Amino acid sequence: MPTFLAAASTVTSGQKTLTIALFLVFVAVTLYITVYAGRKNRDATDFYAGGRNFSAMQNGIAIGGDYMSAASFLGIAGIIALNGYDGYLYSIGFLVAWLVALLLTAELMRNSGRFTMADVLAFRMRQRPVRVASGVSTIVVSIFYLLAQMVGAGALVALLLGANSLTAKNLTILIVGIIMIFYVIVGGMRGTTWVQIVKAVMLISGAALLTIFIAFKFGFSVSHLLGAAADKSGKGDAFLNPGQAFAKSSAGLTGKLDLISLGVALVLGTAGLPHILIRFYTVPTARDARRSVIWGIGIIGAFYLMTLALGFGAAALVGSADIKAQNAAGNTAAPQLAKKLGDDIFGTTGGTILLAVIAAVAFATILAVVAGLTLASSSSFAHDIYASSPRRKDSSEGQEVKVARVSAVVIGIVAILLAMKAQTLNVAFLVALAFAVAASANLPVILYSLFWKRFNTTGALFAIYGGLIAAVGLVFFSPVVSGKVTKGVNGAPDTSGSLFGLGTDFHWFPLDNPGLVSIPIGFLCGWIGTLLSKERDPAKYAELEVRSLTGVGMERATAGR
Repeated sequence: MPTFLAAASTVTSGQKTLTIALFLVFVAVTLYITVYAGRKNRDATDFYAGGRNFSAMQNGIAIGGDYMSAASFLGIAGIIALNGYDGYLYSIGFLVAWLVALLLTAELMRNSGRFTMADVLAFRMRQRPVRVASGVSTIVVSIFYLLAQMVGAGALVALLLGANSLTAKNLTILIVGIIMIFYVIVGGMRGTTWVQIVKAVMLISGAALLTIFIAFKFGFSVSHLLGAAADKSGKGDAFLNPGQAFAKSSAGLTGKLDLISLGVALVLGTAGLPHILIRFYTVPTARDARRSVIWGIGIIGAFYLMTLALGFGAAALVGSADIKAQNAAGNTAAPQLAKKLGDDIFGTTGGTILLAVIAAVAFATILAVVAGLTLASSSSFAHDIYASSPRRKDSSEGQEVKVARVSAVVIGIVAILLAMKAQTLNVAFLVALAFAVAASANLPVILYSLFWKRFNTTGALFAIYGGLIAAVGLVFFSPVVSGKVTKGVNGAPDTSGSLFGLGTDFHWFPLDNPGLVSIPIGFLCGWIGTLLSKERDPAKYAELEVRSLTGVGMERATAGR
């Protein structure tokens, strides 16, 4: 039995107690923060935007906390540990994406909107249909992203508590879901932001600690680290070259297109992520929004540099065989690395403590991100779908916030149930799918709304629904949902890496990530829809242009819808 698989099945009661204790301490601290912050919520602005009182630095740290998810800490480290050079492409894509957000959306969205993405999209359109479409897209993207975080939680408990059963993983997902719902309904954006700030500090500190230990272990020599990783990977020098995970020679043209599709989705997706866009509304000015993105880029960039050390360190010290034995997708590589480093440097007790600390950081990461996602989707449902209903035009902001809290519960339950079915996938891969959907359905309509004078309601609906249907539809008919025919037992389809493990191969779309096709479809649909309608309102566009550049009149325009 591989070393870490044996370790997972023989975790001592003392190790379990320490891990659970640290986790409970973090949960207790964040619950206190949530309750304390929730007491300051007086109106919709407090619940949706934290009162717009956060500084650029605070919001930048929170952006980092919101963005550096389980996909970053668990998924990317695992992909690098198993696939070497190719795994780092995720880090590059996630980081470069922020330049698009900084240059195209951050300041303009802050100036033009109030609480949600739809405040900008519907400003010069017919309110009801555009808000509903935006709300649907927000919820779908958030669900995809939520799956990744909860799958990461299930993988963690298998390693930390020696409970590798499906029941234990499902129970962990349930607990995470309940806590995230509490964060949202009690703390709103104010409480969620402070939880994300605490989590970001913990994550950067934990990653930095492991990176320092890895550097010490290999004599501060990068070549020594890479050489050891290549040797223990079983792939030799090929481990340090492209082609282990993407664009494999055996995959031919399909593999190359899949790599391009992944890159396009990662780079363009951030600017369309609803839970990131609403962060721009928590600061008092557009200048603070721009500065907060710069803070976020610095924090996120430093972290992604450290994922390189974490991934190759896990490959060198733990080995791909032991990582796969514990979790086939590699989601436990970082915690396993912490245990190995602790054992080697401080002894067994030190290893147990370091593992527990890193586990608490990972749980903190998951809880903070799922809270932000749930808040974004529930806010969109209440503010865009519920409040825009003809029967609800006279509803108060207090009633709207109540609906947001109820919808947080419903969305949380849906995410819990779906996550229980998606535990065989790498969490970074799941997030890449969310990025593809966001770039296909949200980014086209955002850019058209801000920069195309002729754009209209029909174009907005075509762009959102066209991109959304294309992205989700192509994912459904891709190998991600069904399976891939491999050299498995009796030649049966291999469904171990499929979203639902349906046991049959019905895919006709060959790419794992739909972005290369679905993103152009989203832009094309928006263009076609605009040309099909004669609706024009140059004055409204001029007003939006002034607001997006100056912020003048934003509060009045969005409050009086």
